[in-house]
Amino acid sequence: MRIEIPREVERFGPVQIHDVQKVWELDAGLKLKELEPKEKERRVITRISYESLQDIQEQMAIVVPIKDEKIKLLEGVLAGIPHECLVILVSNSKREPVDRYKIEMDALNHMSKFMKKDIFIAHQKDPLLAQACKDAGYEYILDDKGEVRSGKAEGMILSTILAYLCGKKYIGFIDSDNYFPGAVYEYVQEYSAALYSAKSDYSMVRIAWHSKPKIVESSLFFAKRGRASEHTNKVLNMLMSSYTGYGTEIIKTGNAGEHAMSMDLALNIDYSSGYSIEPYHYINVLERFGGVIDSPSADVMKQGIQFFQIESRNPHLHEVKGDEHVKSMSREAMEVIYRSPLCPDHLKQEILIDLYNRGLLKEGEDMPETVRYYPALTKVNMLKFKQALAKAPFAEFLKADLSKYKHKNGKKKLARETVKSKDHLPDPHEQLEIK
Repeated sequence: MRIEIPREVERFGPVQIHDVQKVWELDAGLKLKELEPKEKERRVITRISYESLQDIQEQMAIVVPIKDEKIKLLEGVLAGIPHECLVILVSNSKREPVDRYKIEMDALNHMSKFMKKDIFIAHQKDPLLAQACKDAGYEYILDDKGEVRSGKAEGMILSTILAYLCGKKYIGFIDSDNYFPGAVYEYVQEYSAALYSAKSDYSMVRIAWHSKPKIVESSLFFAKRGRASEHTNKVLNMLMSSYTGYGTEIIKTGNAGEHAMSMDLALNIDYSSGYSIEPYHYINVLERFGGVIDSPSADVMKQGIQFFQIESRNPHLHEVKGDEHVKSMSREAMEVIYRSPLCPDHLKQEILIDLYNRGLLKEGEDMPETVRYYPALTKVNMLKFKQALAKAPFAEFLKADLSKYKHKNGKKKLARETVKSKDHLPDPHEQLEIK
């Protein structure tokens, strides 16, 4: 891959957020010296060979959350994932009256005969997974019945634990409703390029879609940004500006469902429920490691955290899930920002006004509390989690060497629960200057 270096970078303490990078060549060839760019070209363009990307992918698990999706869609997504990656499907599909999960397993068994990939599927409501959470001391994602809660975020948390137990160094996420296998392939290549370029063990890459095709008056229109993303990006940037004193538009991937990160980072951040999980990545990293409030990890603070944003070349076409889905996603994103201990009062007012104007809250209504928060996965006892899955159908994939594993950091709270005052918030006069 040939990709430009980030043109801009915003720093929030040890957190670096790089501007969107443009891909100039999806395949830049093999690792041959005559193909390497000249010294001057390296200043603005980075060439990453096929072998270098493959090295990252051999250490990467790609997670595909699925819920009652069309099997043909799933087949296309799996076809697009590079062969070297381990693929983990986490299903929350219906089991009755029609057992959709059984259909997915049958289809996967058929496809795997031809694809020859390392791939397995688990159901979110599997009693073995619920028992593993109990044994490992991570009951936060369980409901009153002792089952794993329904929700995309809860499935992503489970898959992150499973990827760690598979011995993977990186984890990426791909939605199961993507119509273009070529786009899926590109996303994983871009994940690999960014993680290969990262200088910190704690890094994340998020995809900014090139466009979302829509039919307008019998013609295709390639929209640049999603409806919810524009509002989320704007408010996240306003939050950063409240502390830096400078306006910014650096964040363009607030709602990015397509993202990947190092396992070191995935284990050291808190999570939130539902579709708020993607914007909460930004919020929680700023909370835990931005230097505004106390950090739980000196090593992370020393190395720093890097966010990369890459604009894809393929258009993104997925299932249309209606206005209610978009409204719910947008409101949840606003809620996690509003409830953050970093959010100053003036920005909370801006968020409420925005929600009133868009009809997502009634005039004068307070921000509801609908989002759940889950502590970092360092709280999970991985040894006990693995032991509980000894008889799981996918147990053969859990190959991580845990001989030197030590359960640490088990008593740490959510970052947002450690804040007892508002002394860290920007002064009122600073807020007025920013406005």
